[in-house]
Amino acid sequence: MRDGRRSSTFTRLLRHGFTDPSGAEALLDVPELSSVRTDPVLLDALGVTADPDLALRSLVRLVQSQDDADRHTLLDTLITAKPLRDRLLGVLGASEALGEHLSRQPHDWHALVTYDSSDLHPGVGDFEAALRKGMTHARPAAPGTITPQNALRVAYRRCLLAIAARDVCGTSDLAETAGELADLATATLRAALAIAMREAPADAAAGRLAVIAMGKTGGHELNYVSDVDVIFVAAAPEGVDEGAAVQAATRLAARMMRVCSETTAEGRIWEVDANLRPEGKNGPLVRTLASHVAYYRRWAKTWEFQALLKARPVAGDDELGHAYLDALAPMVWQAADRENFVTDVQEMRRRVVDNIPAAQVERELKLGPGGLRDVEFAVQLLQLVHGRTDPALRSRTTLTALTQLAEGGYVGRADAAALDAAYRFLRSMEHRIQLYKLRRTHLVPEEEADLRRLGRSLGLRAEPVAELNREWRRHAKEVRRLHEKIFYRPLLDAFAQLEPGETRLSPNAARQRLEALGYLDPAAALRHLEALASGVSRKAAIQRTLLPVLLGWFADSADPDAGLLNFRKVSDALGRTPWYLRLLRDEGAAAVNLARVLSAGRFAPDLLMRAPEAVALLGDAEGLRPHGYAALAQEVHAAVSRAGNAETAVTVVRGVRRRELFRTAAADLTGALGTGDDAGAAVDVVGAALSDLTRATIGGALQAAVETVGTGEPPLTRIAVIGMGRFGGREMGYGSDVDVLFVHEPLEGADETAAARAALKVADETRRLLQIPTSDPPLLIDADLRPEGKSGPLARSLASYAAYYRRWSLVWESQALLRAAPAAGDAGLTERFLALADPLRYPRGGPSEEAVVEIRRLKARMETERLPRGADPTTHTKLGRGGLSDVEWTVQLLQMRHGAEHGSLRTPHTRTALAALRDAGLADAEDTAVLDDAWVLATRVRNAVMLVRGRSGDTFPSDGRELAAVGRYLGYGPGHAGDLVDDYRRITRRARGVVERLFYEYED
Repeated sequence: MRDGRRSSTFTRLLRHGFTDPSGAEALLDVPELSSVRTDPVLLDALGVTADPDLALRSLVRLVQSQDDADRHTLLDTLITAKPLRDRLLGVLGASEALGEHLSRQPHDWHALVTYDSSDLHPGVGDFEAALRKGMTHARPAAPGTITPQNALRVAYRRCLLAIAARDVCGTSDLAETAGELADLATATLRAALAIAMREAPADAAAGRLAVIAMGKTGGHELNYVSDVDVIFVAAAPEGVDEGAAVQAATRLAARMMRVCSETTAEGRIWEVDANLRPEGKNGPLVRTLASHVAYYRRWAKTWEFQALLKARPVAGDDELGHAYLDALAPMVWQAADRENFVTDVQEMRRRVVDNIPAAQVERELKLGPGGLRDVEFAVQLLQLVHGRTDPALRSRTTLTALTQLAEGGYVGRADAAALDAAYRFLRSMEHRIQLYKLRRTHLVPEEEADLRRLGRSLGLRAEPVAELNREWRRHAKEVRRLHEKIFYRPLLDAFAQLEPGETRLSPNAARQRLEALGYLDPAAALRHLEALASGVSRKAAIQRTLLPVLLGWFADSADPDAGLLNFRKVSDALGRTPWYLRLLRDEGAAAVNLARVLSAGRFAPDLLMRAPEAVALLGDAEGLRPHGYAALAQEVHAAVSRAGNAETAVTVVRGVRRRELFRTAAADLTGALGTGDDAGAAVDVVGAALSDLTRATIGGALQAAVETVGTGEPPLTRIAVIGMGRFGGREMGYGSDVDVLFVHEPLEGADETAAARAALKVADETRRLLQIPTSDPPLLIDADLRPEGKSGPLARSLASYAAYYRRWSLVWESQALLRAAPAAGDAGLTERFLALADPLRYPRGGPSEEAVVEIRRLKARMETERLPRGADPTTHTKLGRGGLSDVEWTVQLLQMRHGAEHGSLRTPHTRTALAALRDAGLADAEDTAVLDDAWVLATRVRNAVMLVRGRSGDTFPSDGRELAAVGRYLGYGPGHAGDLVDDYRRITRRARGVVERLFYEYED
């Protein structure tokens, strides 16, 4: 029978959430609980706590620590008084530390009887009275341990117990709990200062001291366990020397800090941290008001004014404390006028994230991405920017300030509500994590039991761990998303006519906000925004929805002014097109991609301005996938066949090229082709896409030329275009010229002279058509690699090429043929030409020693003679040390040496050849990786320069904004363009070392 009852109890305990029912049964059987162990009220009450096992263990210790009379009172109250029962067991189930406190101070459970009403919450005065009373009646945990400091600690925890009880039972919400904790901290600082003054009455008389709360204490939003940030300010009483007064106040401040911070027999309260003072740890602990003012006027950094947002006098000389606030508050609201203000604040946030240990980033509730600091920094930045002209935004408390920002129209109501909910949830998590052991931590626990208790403490009961992780990640993701965009939301009210009855900011205030965002010409930006969003039309309404987000994305670029100007131009061109704004509003990818493209440089926006309908490509992942050669060739062939004449045909072909150039550039700029570790793959995709596009374009022009000038009647010759250089290697950049050779082959029975004239006409016409002046990016055909260069005929027969190469070919021409590949025209002729080239570019036994010497001589001459005067050889991407020429010539020399024996080396593509050299054991894997890294980086820099400036270049831009934009393209954040240049020099320096060993055969 007894076993049956135990089995029944075991089952009930499991059902009530106990994870150790056997241990719980044993605890319920202790004699001290005999009068209540069978009462269902107790088990039900334990079952709703965060950790029923912990609550029961702590309850047993508390009951056992009572004398008989008090035990009877406690148990009777526990069963009959539901509010007290819920508070006591709620605390015991959520906080092991407070359970231990109650076992040491068993009478402190009576503190939970106070403030029964849910409408009654204590203030600073209530806590001061409670601390005085508690210190008077404090009982030592061990004989002889009660001193004023220990009495304060015991009284503090008694007050903390009451706050925690209201919190875990839901009587106080997050804001009220944080406010009560701040009020308790204020009362404790005052009590500690009173103790210090009683212990050093001479110092108390010799110096006036005011304690200024900072951080969460000043913001009236304190955690359960947190450093209490303070700043001290001193003044001399009448008749006292100022120096002596400061020394006395310093001793008093240090004594007050020790009262709170020292660990005694009763533990410690919390650390009092004065490191936010001027000069931090290196500065004097206490300063006069005049010294504070002088420091902030002359030396203070941006973050110090941000910290002063929370400043609040809390203890000591009240008149002096408010004088301090009156003197410094105006400086806080002028801080946003400082140069680089927004950049400084944003950089500080990035540094905080960067300094988190990698193993803790995912669990960091406070400092990590999507954490509490993201909300606080966003709110504080908005306050500092807009609080200059709007005093209604100057609350020290994060949630109150967020409400004020929403009410003032500086933040969207939906965004503010989402941030409020997320902040409350994350702060509640932080509170409950700290409450468990009363330790200062912001890391989400990893153990299942800790996560279960945490989830249950937040009201998640069905699957507490899974629900907790899901809600936490959801809120963190939302915080990160809003943090990245919310700073820019206020511009909606600044520049757009809103709902009826709402007003716009003055132009002056709007300009100030644009300046804070980083716009260099806020007056022009204001005009663009007013033009886009003014009025009551549907177009204006949708623009008002889009602009806040777009402005944020523009401002996140290196040139927000250009992004906004380009957006206005596109909108002016397409604003009446029904699908345009609908696409941007309903397809988030289209809007963000457009913003990135428009603010990333000149090349892609210039293309878009000539064909604004290409915006449609940005709304679909497939729209940003470059088309392959086969599809392009088919489209171009059909277009040329339909055209009435050669000029019309090439216009259509150029239109296809313009569209595909934009597609590739947009995909590249938006990261659709890969970034970071995929940078090499992205370079390959860009090179192949541009080369395929060029090949299709030349094919279309060749088709139009043949149809226009013909090759005789009947046809006299076959014609092919051979790709050379980067074009042949399928590694073109946005600014690459197009190196080609024209080759023809007379048909059987045709007159060779007539065939040659016909081929020359077609080649000339092909070049003419491609070089007709237009607003599109030029496609320059360079045939100077042909035999005899510019002095030789533009088109030669295959037999003529064979004769020339057999008798007159120079070593550089054999090297150039390494890049020869099909481009356009007759496929059979192309194959025969490449077969002709193979013995030259891949000679059996490799090139002669004389040829190798000549190749090295040519390379050295090129380094000295072709590098532009004044160019920095460490940063010239083509001819500089470790640049493209270095890598390519090294690879090509090795291809000529070993290509006859190793078929894998017979490729026109540099990176493919490097991999083949590595795999064949002809070059060390580390060396090929170094060369590959340098080649990829130099190619990306050249592409970036063209995308940013709209014209090609082999060096880094000298203009700061252009260099920053190049850095953004390569993945370097704001303010790190210098790191890009340093990294480039480092990577290419290593590559040059490899080149000197492999190409010049210099010994290390």
